[in-house]
Amino acid sequence: MAAPSPPCLLHVLLPVAASSSRGLRRRRRPTTSLLRCSSPSADTASSSWEGGREYEPSFADDFLLAFFRAKMVEEVGWDSEKPGYNGLIEVANRLMVKGKSALETEQSAVRVLRSLFPPLLLVLFKALLAPIANGQLASMMVARATALSCQWLMGPCSVNSVILSNGKSLSSGVFVEKCKYLEESKCLGVCINTCKLPTQTFFKDHMGVDLYMEPNFEDYSCQFNFGVSPPPLGTDKALKEPCLDICTNARRRKELGTGSSTDGLQCPQV
Repeated sequence: MAAPSPPCLLHVLLPVAASSSRGLRRRRRPTTSLLRCSSPSADTASSSWEGGREYEPSFADDFLLAFFRAKMVEEVGWDSEKPGYNGLIEVANRLMVKGKSALETEQSAVRVLRSLFPPLLLVLFKALLAPIANGQLASMMVARATALSCQWLMGPCSVNSVILSNGKSLSSGVFVEKCKYLEESKCLGVCINTCKLPTQTFFKDHMGVDLYMEPNFEDYSCQFNFGVSPPPLGTDKALKEPCLDICTNARRRKELGTGSSTDGLQCPQV
C-alpha cells in the first residue's frame, strides 16, 4: 500500500506544483515502447541510494511506520507482538486471513489508505488538482510525493518517465529498486491484494489519478505508472503469476504434489 503520508504530501504539493507545471511545457521526447519506462536514474528520490547502498530509515520513517501500522491494526482488530517492520508484515498477513475474499481484502486495504489522509485533503485534491492538464500535473505530483515519503515501506526508489496512452512521455513514474514489502511478506497474494490493487483503486477513486503498478516477481522491483490506466483484471499479467519461489506455502504444496506444473503453484490468494 504505497500511498504518500499526509505530512509528506502536504510538504511536497506546493513546490512540486510549480516545478511540474514548468515540466509540462518541457516534455522529453517519448520513448518507443508503450508503458515501458526510462531507467530510474532521473530525479532520484533519496541521496542515500548511491552506489547500491541500502536505504537507512530516519526518525520520520519510524514515525510513519508506526502511524501506518496503527491504521492497519484498527482495520484488522489485531496487532502482532513483534516490533517494527516484522510486526507490520504479520498484521498484513492477518488482513489477508480476515478477508473472506480477495475483493474484501482489497476493500479493507483501501480503507486503511483513506484513513491516512484528512478527508478534506482528498476531496480538494481530486476536485481542484486532478483535472488540471488532463491529470498530468496531479500524476507528477503524486509520483514525487510517493518517492519521497514511501521509502520506509518499499525501499529505495526514484522518479522516472512513463509513456501515456496518447504516446507522450511524462515524468510521473516511480521505480522501486527492490520492494521491501514484497520481499518480507514472501507472498504474491499479499502484494496483489493488500498493495497493488487497493493502491490503484485508492488513487483513482479518491485522488482522481490513474495508476498502473507493475510488480516484477523475479527481482522484486516495481514500476508505478501514474497517469496510466491499469488493464482489466482478466488481462493483468501480475494476476497470472505463480507463487513466489520464496513462498513457504508454495514450496510445501509442490513437495506434496497438490497440483501439476505451474497451475499447481498458482497463488490461492489471487
